Amino acid sequence: MRRIPPLAAVRAFEAAARHENFTAAGQELGMTQAAVSYQIRLLEERLGTPLFRRERRRVMLTEAGRRAAAQLTRAFDAIDAAFATIRAEDEALLTLSTSNTFANTWLVWRLGAFQIAHPEMAVRLVTSDALTDFAAEDVDVAIRAGRGGWEGLSEDLLMRVDFTPMCSPEFLAAHGGRIVPVDLLRLPLISPNDPWWGHWLREAGVEVREGALRPGMRLDSQAHEGYAAMAGQGVAMLTPFFWRNDLAEGKLVRLFEQTSTRNYGYWLVCPEHRRRVPKIARFREWLLREIATDKALLA
Repeated sequence: MRRIPPLAAVRAFEAAARHENFTAAGQELGMTQAAVSYQIRLLEERLGTPLFRRERRRVMLTEAGRRAAAQLTRAFDAIDAAFATIRAEDEALLTLSTSNTFANTWLVWRLGAFQIAHPEMAVRLVTSDALTDFAAEDVDVAIRAGRGGWEGLSEDLLMRVDFTPMCSPEFLAAHGGRIVPVDLLRLPLISPNDPWWGHWLREAGVEVREGALRPGMRLDSQAHEGYAAMAGQGVAMLTPFFWRNDLAEGKLVRLFEQTSTRNYGYWLVCPEHRRRVPKIARFREWLLREIATDKALLA
């Protein structure tokens, strides 16, 4: 069993021994000179021997204090080195979690630029539509969809999620070249179980009864729904921001100017106490800049 004196007193002594000055030790440790003196006095009483000689306006190590100080300084250096290794390993890898939709339609197309800008850091991307549990999972930062307000997390709103029906040009041509909102009740829809359909249709002035939408294929992410729409499988409810390149290239067609929202957004989140960790701060700065640039191009 180790018989270690209180570590606060040991730390105060080690700093005071290096400086041979209680005031300088207090400045290093964020303590007052009186607090340092008190901690050393406790340590001396615990050991039963003086560690400093108090002289007028100065202190000097006793022989016992000098022997102890040398060993303690080496010990503190070893502790610092041990944690420095852990810090370096942690800083060398950024683990990021996000949804399949955000990863496939936006992030993976740009993540290489962050890696090039920070070659000293590896990036591990985990895709899941489940909310990250930072306490249980080895994840540094996440991009998640929702309305915000997650307790204990730092949050940066990246973008609001809006949505509107889209299809392929071939699908549109096969259905007369023009589709009006009420036509969506009879056309093949991709993921018609998605509540976004009823929300958009009601805002477009279409009365939607329970079960009014035709059954169709059900896919688990907007990324899959968009590709199915490009393949001519039906009309998908998609977010224009994610599909702007495919719209510009003519792979998808927006059927209506109307977009709707359910007050959801994509957020960058991490535990509040880790917000200023350098690797997280660097990724946050890069991501916010990239998002702002893309938004400006759409304005």
